[in-house]
Amino acid sequence: MLNANSIASAVQDEIKKTIIGKDTIIIKVLLGIIAGGHILLDDIPGVGKTTLALSFSKALGLGYNRLQFTPDVLPTDVTGFNIYNRELNTFDYKPGAAFCNLFLADEINRTSSKTQSALLELMEEGNITVDGVTRELPKPYTVIATQNPIGSIGTHMLPESQLDRFMLQLSMGYPDYASEVVMLKSKHNAVPLETIKTVIDMNGLLELQDMSEKVYIDDDIYHYIAKLVLATRNSQYIKLGVSPRGSIAVTNMAKAVACINNRDYVIPSDVSFVFTDVCKHRIIISSRAKTSNTSAASLLRDIIKATPVPQLEAKV
Repeated sequence: MLNANSIASAVQDEIKKTIIGKDTIIIKVLLGIIAGGHILLDDIPGVGKTTLALSFSKALGLGYNRLQFTPDVLPTDVTGFNIYNRELNTFDYKPGAAFCNLFLADEINRTSSKTQSALLELMEEGNITVDGVTRELPKPYTVIATQNPIGSIGTHMLPESQLDRFMLQLSMGYPDYASEVVMLKSKHNAVPLETIKTVIDMNGLLELQDMSEKVYIDDDIYHYIAKLVLATRNSQYIKLGVSPRGSIAVTNMAKAVACINNRDYVIPSDVSFVFTDVCKHRIIISSRAKTSNTSAASLLRDIIKATPVPQLEAKV
């Protein structure tokens, strides 16, 4: 059996060659991949979102495609299309950019809603349907999408239905002073991306995902997750609470946390570690929260603090 903790540490060490000072972001992206989910990186340009995705494709041995989303990108650029073969009098399918193991949808909120919607089926079901024919995407499969902050020139808000299909949303932010100095030195002497080694192949990643899926969850943990989610639906500061898809995502992410800590059971801290990042893009805060400059993340952190934690450690 694989040692998930050793693999996670090795992957993190490789990614840190290119992404400096963002250890928590790195581990949460890895958790999202192990949990079988998709990741949305919401941040300003130039902080390393694309480099992060490419680094993971190398460290995990994944087939990788990148599509730069612009207003003229069509749904067929994502899904592929059929083209007439005159010699054989048939239509041949030409795969789109999404046919890979790790698909980087770069600046996803700069393209049209029609093109964004092309991602819905492949993110939810792992399939692509073109002209009535459904084709299964390779496994493992992960979408890492980047978006610039809403309000930037040329951006379009993603619909709630699509946001809900991202397992978690992360923001990298600027590096701190010391990390930026280290980054400048590393860029000066070499190309860090070329030094990343493959830690695990696709079959190994599938085994990790299977290990994560089999992690045990006590009934008290299920009730804990349900109480956290219910609190988002009952809060006077939240207009739209976390969906059932969101509560499933919290559960799967918590199992991934347990997995990389070489545990076959989930504890409450696994849930609290991922809850905010899994849920902040799934809620819509009320006008009352906006006028008091309260963010979605701070509301979720308050919910974690206010929700009683089940005392499971003594049981296990």
